[in-house]
Amino acid sequence: VQLVESGGGVVQPGGSLRLSCTASGFTVRNYVMSWHRQVPGKERELVATITRSSGSTIYGDSVKGRFNMSRDNAKNTVYLQMNSLKPEDTAVYYCRAYFSIVTNYWGQGTQVTVSS
Repeated sequence: VQLVESGGGVVQPGGSLRLSCTASGFTVRNYVMSWHRQVPGKERELVATITRSSGSTIYGDSVKGRFNMSRDNAKNTVYLQMNSLKPEDTAVYYCRAYFSIVTNYWGQGTQVTVSS
C-alpha cells in the first residue's frame, strides 16, 4: 500500500500548481481522500476532502475558491489544483486515504513554496 505525491515546487504569488497523489494497493474511490498541509511548528491543517461515494468536495476556509480537488478513478489518483497561491500557502502538502480508524494511509509529502 502506497501513496505517492508529486507536483510540488516553487511558484510566485498568484501562480498555480497541481499536486498529484497516486495510490497503489487500494482503490481511491473506496476511500475518503484528503489533502493536508503542515508548516514547521504548527499543527497539520486539513485543506480539502473528497468523499468516497459521491465524490463531493469540501474545502478549508483558507483555500475555498482558490483550490480544487478532483479524483481520476481510472488513474487511481487524486489531484489538488491550487490557484492564486499566496505566501501563506507555503507548506509541506500531504495526501491521506481514510477507510476506517484502523485503515488509513499518508503519503510522504511534497513541498510547496510560494515566494517572489
